Amino acid sequence: MPSDKKYWFPAKRYGWGWGLPTSWQGWMVLCIFIVLVALGSFVFPPDRELSLYFGYVGVLTALLIAVCWLKGEPPRWRWGGR
Repeated sequence: MPSDKKYWFPAKRYGWGWGLPTSWQGWMVLCIFIVLVALGSFVFPPDRELSLYFGYVGVLTALLIAVCWLKGEPPRWRWGGR
């Protein structure tokens, strides 16, 4: 039975993880992530508050990975092919 589930983030062709988004929702999540990382460099200037900036980016990255895990193809190691 074919799955009609639309993934926001497809699996990479080689390796483990996800590739670039294939839906507008995925692109929106990625754009929001980039904007928030850029905004964080003004709120927590890396030259003055490096540990806070790294913590901030770490939390944002964890949230992005969580969204990819929930809305992307199931991750597994891939060697190419279809």
